[in-house]
This record gives sequence, structure tokens and C-alpha cells, in this order.
Amino acid sequence: MNLTTVQRSKNRDPRVEQLNQMIIEGIRDKKGKNIVQLDLRDLEDAPTDFFIICEGDSNTHVKAISDSIYKKVKEELHTMPSHTEGSQNARWVLMDYFNTIVHVFYPETRQFYEIEHLWSDANMTEYADV
Repeated sequence: MNLTTVQRSKNRDPRVEQLNQMIIEGIRDKKGKNIVQLDLRDLEDAPTDFFIICEGDSNTHVKAISDSIYKKVKEELHTMPSHTEGSQNARWVLMDYFNTIVHVFYPETRQFYEIEHLWSDANMTEYADV
């Protein structure tokens, strides 16, 4: 384990925790399902600190969830994602907030890519549907 990994895993940034909470609220505001947060900070080759993964029942629902996250985070924290992909067909919308990457999936797309399985050694937190 290298020094940066140790430093990264020990950093608990309240701004990132607040961001993650706003993302979860944005998902719940539109009744997003199967919400999972993966804490990747203790993994050496992780592309970010957190993945937040959820799904919607249709392309319209996936788009509504991603729009809700965008609006909630922008209004509450004055932050926008540095990059967004997949909004056009809304089968998998990815929103990059640097420390946290959000994946909003259509159920079949989520099953196909199995991100939770790929990062199964991450600490996982599941959130109940509302």
C-alpha cells in the first residue's frame, strides 16, 4: 500500500459527506430504487472516493433522477458535475462530482455492468427505498 492510499483512506471530508447526502436526497426525491454507496477510499486503484448507484424504472425515470440530483446539488451546495454522460438515451447516466461518481441505471443495464460486483471489496452502504 502506498502513502497516497493511506492518506486518502484517512481523510474524512465533511464536504464530500454533505455532497453524498444531497445526491441520496436527490435520488429519493424522485423515488430512485436500490440505492447503494460504495466507499472506495481504501482501494488502491479506485478512480474516485465514492460511487453512488441507483436505478429507475424507465428511461424517463432515469433522466428524472439525474435531473433531480443535478438540481439538488446545484441549489444546496452550488456545485455542478464536472462531467455528465448518458443523458441522451438515459439507460445509464453517469455524473462525475470528482470525489463521488453517480451511476443512475436502467435495471437491465445495471445488471449487465455489475459495478457492485466489480468493486465488491469496497465498503457498501445500502439505502432503503422510500
